[in-house]
Amino acid sequence: MSNTLTTIGFDADDTLWHNERYFALTQAHFAQLLADHTDRDTLMARLLAAERRNLPHYGFGIKGFTLSMIETAIEVTDGRAPASVISQILDAGRDMLSHAVDLLPQAADTVEALRHSYKVIVITKGDLLDQERKLAQSGLRDLFHGVEIVAAKTPQTYTRIFGQHGTGADQGLMVGNSMASDVIPMIDAGGWGVFAPHGPIWEIEHAQPPASARYREIDNIGQLPTLIDRITGDLEDTGA
Repeated sequence: MSNTLTTIGFDADDTLWHNERYFALTQAHFAQLLADHTDRDTLMARLLAAERRNLPHYGFGIKGFTLSMIETAIEVTDGRAPASVISQILDAGRDMLSHAVDLLPQAADTVEALRHSYKVIVITKGDLLDQERKLAQSGLRDLFHGVEIVAAKTPQTYTRIFGQHGTGADQGLMVGNSMASDVIPMIDAGGWGVFAPHGPIWEIEHAQPPASARYREIDNIGQLPTLIDRITGDLEDTGA
C-alpha cells in the first residue's frame, strides 16, 4: 500500500447534511396513517422487510422508500388501503423530495480546509435528481473536484472512482456515517475508511467495525482535518 494520501471522498446524506431525520418524521406520519390496522413496531418491521426486498429493483432513495410504504400499506390492510392513505403517502414522499438542505455543523469548513491540499469528491447514492438538488442547494458544489452519484457503494465502485478522480483507492480516504457503505467497502478496495456517525442510522446500513489498520472513527466531521494530519504524518514516519 502507498504511503501517500491524495484524495478524500465524502458521503453526503448525514455526513454533509441532515437526511435520516426526514425519514424518521415520515415514518412517524406513516404509522399514524395505519394505526387502525397494526401497531407501530409491526408496521416498521414490515416496512423494513419491504425496503430490503425492493432495493434490487428501486435502489436507494426516497422514491423507493415511498413505493415500499405503499406496498406495506397494502399488505397490512389486506389490500384494502384507502385511496386517501395512498394519496397521503405520495404527498409525504413529494415533501421529502423538496425539503430544505440543512448542513451539519462544520461540514463546509471541513471541505474548505481540505480542498487545497487534497482532491475532494462527493460519493453518494440515491435518487439522481434528489441528490443533485441537495448538492446544488447545499452551497458546497463548487468546493468539490468531482461528484459521483452511484447505485451502490462497493469495493469496485471505490476502485473506479478513486482511480478516475485520484491516484487510486490505496491513496484515498472515504468518510461517512455508514459502516456498511462508506467504510467497509472502501477498506476492501485498499483505502482508508473513516466512520463519522450522526444520529439514527438506517438498519440496512449497520455493520460491525472492520479489523483493519486503515479504519478510523471520529465523533463529528469537524475532526477530519486533524485526523488526516495524523494519518499523513504517520505514513511519512513509517513509510507504511
